[in-house]
Amino acid sequence: MKGGIDLLKDENLPKRRRGRRWVCQNRQDQAMNWNRTFWIVIMLMSAVWASAQSKQVIGKLGQTTERATIHASPSTKSRVFYRAQAFEYLIIRTSNSSAWLRVVLENGRFGYIQTDKVARLPYDVTVGQTQTRTASRPGTGSTPSRSTSSSNSRAWAAQYGLQYTGTPYKWGGNDPNRGIDCSAFVKYLYGQIGIKLPRTAAEQALVGTPIQRLEDLQPGDRLYFWENRRNKIGHTGVYLGNGFFVHSSSGRKGVATDDLRNPKWRNILVAARR
Repeated sequence: MKGGIDLLKDENLPKRRRGRRWVCQNRQDQAMNWNRTFWIVIMLMSAVWASAQSKQVIGKLGQTTERATIHASPSTKSRVFYRAQAFEYLIIRTSNSSAWLRVVLENGRFGYIQTDKVARLPYDVTVGQTQTRTASRPGTGSTPSRSTSSSNSRAWAAQYGLQYTGTPYKWGGNDPNRGIDCSAFVKYLYGQIGIKLPRTAAEQALVGTPIQRLEDLQPGDRLYFWENRRNKIGHTGVYLGNGFFVHSSSGRKGVATDDLRNPKWRNILVAARR
């Protein structure tokens, strides 16, 4: 198909596999800057759908000088939020300890990284002044507004999922705080915006509007991956935008983010639904 990447040709793929019909090799994607850190991407994504009239400084721009871990507290023994590669960009603030810097996370939390692993750059990072650090549901009030566009609601659901980063993966689990598997996690996020999904990934892949091309993906779209061991769709996550998605992964031992452009995921992506 000229002008795009033809991803899905068989509507029955969730029922039986007919080879890899998703042509996911996109040379332009490979030419993108792979060193952009996930946190910067998500902050910029969030600013797109937040209404902002003026800017406020949320931190300074930093860059890792070597591989480093972002922790839940200023201790190497605390939970790891993210493993940064060398030369990734971060939004940083000072902390009470000179040995640690705070890292601004979009979900309203701070992570911590060792000071000697980050170069502080002379640039402020700004967002819209009306944007808060915690994700608020679209519309006015504490519950999703039916008058809000469905695309905004789905984008909110994706952002909301980031609050559960680090929740343990648990096969058959349904608790987003104590343990949850991939399909339950997606079902839970969509339930927060009033959309009821089936329980398993294979069943969910039959529901909603199919997305035919990779470049048509929008924040909040559901992604479905093939599992060779079971010869069926066996994994799912929610697209965040800019190539990233959030999911509950057994390989990552819990809720985490990954890059869809990574061949590990790109090559087994067989369906997407909106």
